[in-house]
Amino acid sequence: MSVAFTKEDSAETASETQLPDRPISPHPNLVTAAGLATLERQLAAARAACEAAQAIEDVNERRRQEAVPLRDARYLAVRVRTAQVIPDPTSTEVVAFGSTVTFQRPDGRVQTFRIVGEDEADPKAGSISFVSPVARLLLRKSVGDVVGTGDHELEILEIK
Repeated sequence: MSVAFTKEDSAETASETQLPDRPISPHPNLVTAAGLATLERQLAAARAACEAAQAIEDVNERRRQEAVPLRDARYLAVRVRTAQVIPDPTSTEVVAFGSTVTFQRPDGRVQTFRIVGEDEADPKAGSISFVSPVARLLLRKSVGDVVGTGDHELEILEIK
């Protein structure tokens, strides 16, 4: 049988396992020192997964196993290369990148978030991206300031 008719070497199979690139944010790639370290660890892990996949003999399985780590390695390499490490704020007078802010919502709920880079943001763990709507309202404000309008007003209670 001609190799042109075997599935394992076909362009169709290759395209099935090549994932599109992860979108890169148009915003500056601001990160904390810890955020850059996390990106570097994730890049090393993605590269290690790619290397492990290279040991798989079956070409189709190898392509499937390396598709996600290859895509992630491409993304993470760009993010590490373009990272701009922002030092922790030296003042607690105004909200800045890296600040931990406690605020109260109109319904009385009190929330605390650290403002960090896009790749390191995890609201469930208490961090939000500097480009998120809430962070954009809080940045450059001080304790006692009320930001937002109507049902979306936030009163800044504390900055660390």
